[in-house]
Amino acid sequence: MTAQKQRGSVATILSWLYALLLALPLYYLAVSALKTNIEIFTRPFALPSHWLWANFSTAWRTAGLGQALLNSLLISAVAIVLTLTLAVPAAYALARQDNRLARAVTGAFFAGFLIPPFAALIPTVILAIRMDLFYTREFQMLFLPASALPLSVLLLTQFMRTVPPALIESAALDGAGHWRLLLSVFIPIAMPGLVSVTILQLLTFWNEYLFSLAITGTGPDVRTVQVALPTLVSDATNFGVLTAGTVLTLLPVYVAYSLSSRRMQEALTAGAVKG
Repeated sequence: MTAQKQRGSVATILSWLYALLLALPLYYLAVSALKTNIEIFTRPFALPSHWLWANFSTAWRTAGLGQALLNSLLISAVAIVLTLTLAVPAAYALARQDNRLARAVTGAFFAGFLIPPFAALIPTVILAIRMDLFYTREFQMLFLPASALPLSVLLLTQFMRTVPPALIESAALDGAGHWRLLLSVFIPIAMPGLVSVTILQLLTFWNEYLFSLAITGTGPDVRTVQVALPTLVSDATNFGVLTAGTVLTLLPVYVAYSLSSRRMQEALTAGAVKG
């Protein structure tokens, strides 16, 4: 019993150290957003001597973060909806089948990981020009789901393969077709995977920079936050303003992640019961 208590104490200490390791960069980011350049470099972890809340308004105005945030939110939301709309039925079909065709399709999705993203940059730009969608948000909304499908389908397929065959047979005997099986059996049980894919792709879409810069462009009316944020960098960069802009771009993702994490915990405990 004593050994168990000691292991529990060690685990608790390690957990707190890990939490501190994660919180320290966030603390540094938050306090730096309220400082001058001199304070950032001379007193990096101390609280600001003067709380420069104006750094946030300066960053918001200078980088045009209002429109950039709206663009990123719109692109990410539409891209996630399209990704799930395509990935969920594909994963269901692959999870239900175990033949050569299914294995070939799965292998094709695996092959998608072998292509480095930058290798597809020039063909993607040419495609955007041919479709007359170059420097538009619409092409980004179509491109991001295409790049996210291999990982999304493979992850969701593994979750859907955990559905008990007895549950599928029982629903089929009750007259459930494919869509009923998908909506009433597979999706509730695979909900943790669905939430995990949503969080993962949200972070990927939100932080995407290379294709956003090359395809969507730097125009203030279409650029995303990752393209707008570097406009705060210059030969005389105010790092307090730059950090404040970084905090503003992180807040939507942090809120979405917090809400989704709670939903994932609920799905882990209630998903099978709903099925």
